[in-house]
Amino acid sequence: MPTLLIIDDNPAVATALEVLFSLHDISTLHAQTPEAGLAMLQTESVDLVIQDMNFTEDTTSGDEGVALFAQIRAQHPDLPVILLTAWTHLSSAVELVKAGAADYVAKPWDDRKLLATVNNLLELAEARSELDRRRNRERARQEQLAQKYDLRGVVFDDPASERVIALACQVARSDLPVLITGPNGSGKEKIAEIVQANSSVRNGAFVTLNCGALPSELIEAELFGADAGAYTGANKAREGKFEAADGGTLFLDEIGNLPLAGQMKLLRVLETGRFERLGSNRERHVSVRVISATNADLPALIRDGSFREDLYYRLNAIELALPPLAERPGDILPLAESFRPADKPIGDSARSALLRHPWPGNVRELRNVVQRAGLLATGDRIEAADLNLPKAAMVKQVTVTEPDRAGIEAALMRAGGVIAQAAADLGLSRQALYRRMERFGIKLP
Repeated sequence: MPTLLIIDDNPAVATALEVLFSLHDISTLHAQTPEAGLAMLQTESVDLVIQDMNFTEDTTSGDEGVALFAQIRAQHPDLPVILLTAWTHLSSAVELVKAGAADYVAKPWDDRKLLATVNNLLELAEARSELDRRRNRERARQEQLAQKYDLRGVVFDDPASERVIALACQVARSDLPVLITGPNGSGKEKIAEIVQANSSVRNGAFVTLNCGALPSELIEAELFGADAGAYTGANKAREGKFEAADGGTLFLDEIGNLPLAGQMKLLRVLETGRFERLGSNRERHVSVRVISATNADLPALIRDGSFREDLYYRLNAIELALPPLAERPGDILPLAESFRPADKPIGDSARSALLRHPWPGNVRELRNVVQRAGLLATGDRIEAADLNLPKAAMVKQVTVTEPDRAGIEAALMRAGGVIAQAAADLGLSRQALYRRMERFGIKLP
């Protein structure tokens, strides 16, 4: 049962409120002075405060209420506070709402409206508490991951990233090939580093090859090496990536760009550990853990005949699918903080712009944007204008269109009937949303 604290020097007011809320399964506590109310907040579990604006006889300025609210906010910043106010100091209450008060209610109050306001605030507080509990559980899991595994300094705070990282750690000690899928710039190489760092060959070499960064005729030589004279310009024998990675890990990025001839040789190495250098008949043997990555649709390449199906299933023994940055928004601000210069904090306007931008270039784009802004920003902080993001991301949601009936009903459904949350979603005040609901005849879901 939720508990309200009523801070009011008038016993009749407290009694009336206690009766009203008791009829709706809401427990109440009463304090007659600001001092008693603050003391009660230190010892009792309180979900919401209803406070008067004046406590001294013949005082109507509202200064005592302002001072009390400031103390409550300082000691309990997340506790919702409703102000009980007479019309004579309505302006003070409005200013306190701007400063963070949940709402104000004029005396004499309307029982139905006051009860609706209290219920909405309690529902919203419970939703926030559940969100906080979930985030605490997520952080506990993340801390356990960091304590148990070597995460190579990866920065993340989104559950989607946590799931991929946890799976990478879980499969790391297996010798099976791992395929990491995801768009360009999403952080696939960092996931590969985590797999290698927690594998049975973590003390071996970690060799990388970007198959999309080389001409197709050179990829085989890079992978398997070449004897002198194997191709034009090959004046001496050279070691390939497989030999360099013997006893360790080979990370093949953009594996979809590997030519068919190279695919056939790669399949043989995966199956037997044996290969020949280009221009050589001598068979070589290596023990290498292969991790590959791609942003391509490999099944589509298989249908086109440009990627071997048997190689795909050999590489895809374990798949780690890394979502684009837009689908793990919890990572955006922590990553931005890790990219900024130490002497350039990120301002609120920049934080909002970062969260609104769709990040088609993923983590790579975010890093470039933040590092450039840190270099060019002339103020003490990085602000939205310094990011040089497209204007669509900078001004999104600034103008609010008048919601229709369908829009209001959809917002109420998304918010689970919590008026305060639905109003925020629509860009309206609670009172404005109530008026529109009454106009359209909309009932709470």
